[in-house]
Parts: sequence; C-alpha cells; structure tokens
Amino acid sequence: MEVFNSVRSLQKKITSYKKTNSIAFVPTMGALHKGHLSLIKKAQSENDLVVVSIFVNPTQFDNKEDLIKYPKTLEADLKLLKKVKCDMVFTPTVKEIYNEDVVSKHYKFDGLENEMEGKFREGHFNGVATIVQRLFEIVTPDKAYFGKKDFQQLQIIKKLVAIEKLPIKIVGCKIFREKDGLAMSSRNVRLSKQHRKSAPFIYKTLKKAKKKLQNKSIEEILHWVNKKFKKHPFLELEYFIIADEITLKDSIVKDDNLRGFIAVFAGEIRLIDNIKL
Repeated sequence: MEVFNSVRSLQKKITSYKKTNSIAFVPTMGALHKGHLSLIKKAQSENDLVVVSIFVNPTQFDNKEDLIKYPKTLEADLKLLKKVKCDMVFTPTVKEIYNEDVVSKHYKFDGLENEMEGKFREGHFNGVATIVQRLFEIVTPDKAYFGKKDFQQLQIIKKLVAIEKLPIKIVGCKIFREKDGLAMSSRNVRLSKQHRKSAPFIYKTLKKAKKKLQNKSIEEILHWVNKKFKKHPFLELEYFIIADEITLKDSIVKDDNLRGFIAVFAGEIRLIDNIKL
C-alpha cells in the first residue's frame, strides 16, 4: 500500500498504471468502518487497482462545530486499509486541495439539490460536488464507489458526472449495517450510550413503514412515523419523506420507484437512513 499526500505524486503513480489497469476510486472522510471496507472490497473485485482518499472536506459542513468535532483517526484508518490490501491512499491537506480558496462552486442539479438534505443543510451539496469533482480530476478513475446510505448524494454525484461529461461509472453500494440494524456511519462513535442504544429504532421504524405501505396510504405512513418519534424520549425526528428515487420529490402516489428517507437527531448527533419501498 502506498500513501500519497500530494496531487503531483499521486497523479504520477496513477499515470504509470492507467494504460494497462482499471482504476477504482473510493472517496472517504476517514473514521473508516466496515461500511467503507465493503465499498473497497467491491471495488477490488471489479478493478485492477483501488485508490482511497481520506479528506475531511470543510466546504460541505454547514455546521462548523460539526466539522471541528468530526472524528479524525488517520493512523487507525491506514492500518485498516493496509489490512484489506488497498493499493493507494490519498491523504491531502486542505491547502493541497483548495490552495488558498476554500470555497464551493455553485451547481444546478435539476432540483435534486433542493430536496430533503438540501432543505436542512444549506450549501451542503455544493460542497460535496466541489470536492468530488476535484478528486475525480485528480484520480481520473474508471469507476467510483459510494454507499446508498447517502442516497441523495449518490444521485447528485451521478448527475454531476452527466453534467460535466466525466468518463466515470458511479457504482452505488448497499447500506452496511450494525447487527442491530443501525446504518454504519463515522458519526456513530460520537453517540452517547443511551443514544446508541436507542438508534436502531430508526431502521426498525423504516422496516415497519415499508410493511405497512402494503395496505396503508402514504399519508397514513407519514403520520404513523411522525407519531412514533414524538413518543420516543431520546430521538428527535427532523424529517421522514417518501420520495421518488429519481427526482427525489415527495410522492403521495404508490409506485415501484419509492424510497423512504429519514433524518433523526440522537442528542446532538444527526443520523440519516433510507429504505427501498
């Protein structure tokens, strides 16, 4: 496993491989867990070489305190990556990525950026798209791998690739969960014992909502989920939305393209999840 801090050294290495090898890319913000490793293993199974980036991107945090508190575990991350035989790791500084201009570009994604997370996290997707485009330009992968836990992000990145006409295939990978159903996230380590114990309620509720949708209306399901969280002493619902997977717009009509999306506060930690309906 080779670790690179500079754009120039990484690109030089990638160029030497790219003529005869397929390159996969897994961008991360570190604090790696089994969900990240599952993306890497899938990338390894489909490509010759895998590049993983570890970079906590400042432009996608609407809450600066969240940026400061975001877990940074580089030494442990590198040990994990070495264990799974990752080929190359890119660990740049903010200056290496942005120079002196740490700001987001402004994008239009046909309205995808205005739904769900876009309503609650101002500027978030501009920050995500800015760093993803920059990393794509640096790594020039054939394929890039993203988890479906951040489903809206996945759809926006697909749209980014289409708009910018980038020759990259975006691969969405299944949500990796703890044994009790909680979607794996780097933020989970910041949960208090009580909130960690309560958090699996999120996925349990999603599964029950999916089952109820067989014989209940969408309006009834939305009301039921809101009612369940109002009664919960340790979890605060920010939103539960049933939306079309392609447009991400709220839907009140049942069809095959629906997905349930949820955002919940467990204390000060914000957790998101979704389920195919």
